Amino acid sequence: QVQMVESGGGLVQAGGSLRLSCAASGRTFSMYAMGWFRQAPGKEREIAAAISWTGDNTYYADSVKGRFAISRDNAKNTVYLQMNSLKPEDTAVYYCAASLRADLVIKEYEYRYWGQGTQVTVSS
Repeated sequence: QVQMVESGGGLVQAGGSLRLSCAASGRTFSMYAMGWFRQAPGKEREIAAAISWTGDNTYYADSVKGRFAISRDNAKNTVYLQMNSLKPEDTAVYYCAASLRADLVIKEYEYRYWGQGTQVTVSS
């Protein structure tokens, strides 16, 4: 079993930055591909970014490419999402997730463990 806790969400003005953190505990964190998903009000959950267990491979949704950066520190069992140039449309609950696969994982159904989510609100 893996437990994950997100932090770092909050209210920020458009153009600002936030850094989300996701601390994992339980099984060997470094063997898992990780992802950040988000769900805006009235919309389906979507992937924002993903990272392989080595950190060598990353994926970004087109909507965040060039503005967000995903990284991980396996020694600290933590994955991060640096969000820059935030826009009001980035407003959502952000979830981190862990897959039992080690390579890059993009499909939501391949993620086994989920955090409770952290709210990010971007004001215009």
